[in-house]
Amino acid sequence: MKIVHFKKQNVEKIGIKTNQGILDVRRAAKVLNESSVNSMDEIFNDPQNSLAQLKNLQQKVVEKKLSNVYINEDNIYFLPIITNPDKIITVNYNYVLHASEKIESIPTVLSFGSKFKNSLAAHNQNIPLPTFAEKYDFGAELVVVIGKKAKNVTVENALTHIMGYSIGNDLSARDLQDASQNQLTGKTLDYFAPIGPYLVTKDEVDPNELDISLALNGEIHQKNNTKNMLFSCSEIVSTLSQYMTLVPGDLIFTGTPEGVLETSSDFSPSKWISSGDTIDISISDLGTLTNNFF
Repeated sequence: MKIVHFKKQNVEKIGIKTNQGILDVRRAAKVLNESSVNSMDEIFNDPQNSLAQLKNLQQKVVEKKLSNVYINEDNIYFLPIITNPDKIITVNYNYVLHASEKIESIPTVLSFGSKFKNSLAAHNQNIPLPTFAEKYDFGAELVVVIGKKAKNVTVENALTHIMGYSIGNDLSARDLQDASQNQLTGKTLDYFAPIGPYLVTKDEVDPNELDISLALNGEIHQKNNTKNMLFSCSEIVSTLSQYMTLVPGDLIFTGTPEGVLETSSDFSPSKWISSGDTIDISISDLGTLTNNFF
């Protein structure tokens, strides 16, 4: 199931992406006189029952052959898949080639950092580039969405605590990072964690075999597969749960492949992200996350 968080006529809604369009959950529930969750917060308050309700609603829409409950995807305003996560965690150097670009040795233990809620942005959202920095960089990432409280979980059981997956862009201001010697400074700017377009439930995704790519203005800069991650999603969730309690709605950016602008072999200063640029990040089974910059 591909869950969509969006706004239509200034009303915040949830939907399900289908071949017919975006199934408007609130409208379908009203037409069918069925109870259903109506917000992302409700989903994360009770993920198991909420997903069951949505699946049941979708089945009834198909059975009744309803056609007036779908919205054209081009006519919606996307919102981040969750707007109020307890935590946004970022994993560092999780692909061999990217690690070799940035540091002298390949990591043997998980390294992680964080972003904050102010950094969240949505698919198709225009992202401002502040004037106090210049070296803006990208990072295509698979994002894990936690769906069940996790504390001290094993690698074998870690996937049972995941609700699904999405696409993220771990944007950074490299000059701010360098000046302060602090990763957070360049990573927590407003709207520097776009995520979406969908939350794809785990039953539709093999997180260990996903092609991932990033194009800047149509030119491919990053291309890899999640099978090449140093730490799998299961290992990441298990390890993080030893340090902290993960809760439904937590977002984990699992690391970016090689090819970021900072370490590009043909890099020139003009290649930093700038006003007018477009970035498309595609991950198999998850779709494409697009953002423009100004």
